[in-house]
Amino acid sequence: MLPPPSPLPTRREDLLARLAEDFCYDIAIVGGGATGLGVALDAAARGLKVVLVESHDFAKGTSSRATKLVHGGVRYLAQGNISLVREALHERTTLLHNAPHLAQPLAFVVPAYQWWEIPFYGAGLTAYDLLAGQAGLGKTAFLGHNATRELLPGVMPKGLVGGVKYWDGQFDDARLALALARTAAAKGALVVNYCQATDLLYQGGQVAGLACEDTLTGKAYTVRSRCVVNATGVWVDALREKDGIANANDGRHPTKPMVAPSQGVHIVVDREFLGGNTGLMVPKTADGRVLFAVPWLGKVILGTTDTPRHDLPREPLAFEEEVSFILEESARYLRRAPQRSDIRSIWVGLRPLVKPQDDDGENTKGLSREHTILVSRSGLVTVTGGKWTTYRAMAEDVLDRCFAKGLLVERAKGVTAHLSLIGADTGVASRRPISETAGLHSYGSERPLVQALTGAEQWLTAGLNEAMVRFAARHEYALTVEDMLARRSRCLFLDARLAIDLAPAVGEILRQETGLDPQVGAFTAMAQQYLHNPNKTS
Repeated sequence: MLPPPSPLPTRREDLLARLAEDFCYDIAIVGGGATGLGVALDAAARGLKVVLVESHDFAKGTSSRATKLVHGGVRYLAQGNISLVREALHERTTLLHNAPHLAQPLAFVVPAYQWWEIPFYGAGLTAYDLLAGQAGLGKTAFLGHNATRELLPGVMPKGLVGGVKYWDGQFDDARLALALARTAAAKGALVVNYCQATDLLYQGGQVAGLACEDTLTGKAYTVRSRCVVNATGVWVDALREKDGIANANDGRHPTKPMVAPSQGVHIVVDREFLGGNTGLMVPKTADGRVLFAVPWLGKVILGTTDTPRHDLPREPLAFEEEVSFILEESARYLRRAPQRSDIRSIWVGLRPLVKPQDDDGENTKGLSREHTILVSRSGLVTVTGGKWTTYRAMAEDVLDRCFAKGLLVERAKGVTAHLSLIGADTGVASRRPISETAGLHSYGSERPLVQALTGAEQWLTAGLNEAMVRFAARHEYALTVEDMLARRSRCLFLDARLAIDLAPAVGEILRQETGLDPQVGAFTAMAQQYLHNPNKTS
């Protein structure tokens, strides 16, 4: 096997020097989450000149706060949304193939405590298999009491009749976003984090670029482009309003919000509460929502909620009733009920649900999970909605719309369906399931490059050594302790207290590598929120 190519350096001064050049890009993308990075990779792979700016770090928002599932959406099948499920099942297989070091199959069991639940849920999950067709990951199986307990050692045994086993996938969302950014850069795209788009530029009434600002220094940049894509997720309406104001004849913006934010809360506890490498799925909790218990990187994720909110904080807090709901529902299905004192980390993601124009946004469970693309009179392309599993299809749809509107000239067909992401190596990934532990396996084929760096034998904690921090600073755009411990490593999402303890040592390595302030104090204050510290009320 050939050695992996040397990774591109990501020195910030070099990136900003490129951004300062007088150059007209084909497409400028605002937003460094799943959607924006997917568009950047697709466009760069077709030979277009691409620039992407992200106001914070890549995947800082929703895209690092998913339930870690690569799935077709069992609950969408129950809602009758067959087309969405079929597309997601197809994209699930594509993602698992293109990034096997970051996304792998995972078996789930639906435990049954009433005799009728096995045939009832079994029928739906068998239909799920049929929709997947050749893209299926494994057949649905009907289980008895003992077989269910063998796969789910931590399940509540009292009253357990049996269960239904089915297959989906799981992944590391933040590291997948990083792989998209780095693969796009390898194809020629310029991707810059901590660079905020402050305004839109116009020529002849049409969007012609961006005004940007380095959020670390305040330095301003002008980026010219033929097409601008607004892919800022739950925050898309802010840029849409700027566009509306600039183009309104009466001086008022004509835009109505297209996003109704929904909050999803996740609680992390130790692996022993579930046991094994099989996920648990409850299709219908006391209030009709789905509950997951997912083994992930050596811990267990419990969640999630679906709660409307009307503000858009970068670090949303869980509401008291959401934490109580997850703990109470988990206690019904786990032999050992998790207590608040067992919580290792709580994290919250805001979902960009597409809002009908006559909807008040109060019931987010009924809003669309599909993505929506709008093109304004001035040519601003806005995309929002959707989910991680379908990021690649969303990117193709965005570019197809750009071509159809004459904003871009199609030079080549899309190739991302068969484009492996940086680090893809089936042999490396298959030796350790992603459900078991964090560590070097997530680097895939780049693992030898990490191990060759200074500090490879100096472990800061299980799954994180000094060399991984140096690699993140040199090749993965990491600037701060938060970048490293929240997204290059997932320590903050797994164990907030441990992340706080590691911050000074990680910060010193980053300071050596970048010469910048690693913001240890800011990280420590923020990480306190990942301990059990919810809002009192919604």
